[in-house]
Amino acid sequence: MYTARRNIHKEKGLEPDDFEESVAQALFDLENSNQELKSDLRDLFINSAKQVDISGSRKAVIIHVPYRLHKAFRKIHPRLVRELEKKFSGKDVIMIATRHILRPPKKGTAVARPRNSTLTTVHEAILEDLVYPAEIVRKRVCFRLDGSRIMQVYLDPKERNNTEYKLETFNGVYEKLTGKEVVFEYPVQESASECIEAACLGVI
Repeated sequence: MYTARRNIHKEKGLEPDDFEESVAQALFDLENSNQELKSDLRDLFINSAKQVDISGSRKAVIIHVPYRLHKAFRKIHPRLVRELEKKFSGKDVIMIATRHILRPPKKGTAVARPRNSTLTTVHEAILEDLVYPAEIVRKRVCFRLDGSRIMQVYLDPKERNNTEYKLETFNGVYEKLTGKEVVFEYPVQESASECIEAACLGVI
């Protein structure tokens, strides 16, 4: 008999904790009760899940899915997230593909590091996963007067209705996952599109 445990496969054979089991159970229940998602969820599973505090009483559920399955999850992303947010009432659900950052190879070695395993590439991929189904239309890095840096990310306004309520969550989750400060916005007229601080020295 199938159980919720088949909906979570942790790396290195680790056992899921209570919260991860609750997420796996939610996926199992959806597969068995939601006709719209039933066939799509049959062969899908997650790697891990955790709940994080964003600000005040706002919380988010971060779900890591296998990299090889992340395209399949994207096909049902809006519907699946909507249903999971109903089950985890009051919490924003974020789905991120599991990726690994590899250290640069030692000098003199012939082994090349895959480009998709570099720190920069992984952080950029996390950014795209985080805001999906919205697309990133522009990014720029600003330097504050104290030398600290913050990245501004502009999202396609077409998905504003589906993403605007999550902007604060996007900020908090990205910083927790990468340690980098970022602010998500929507494009405005160029004359008004200024950096958060007066000293904006870098643009990407």
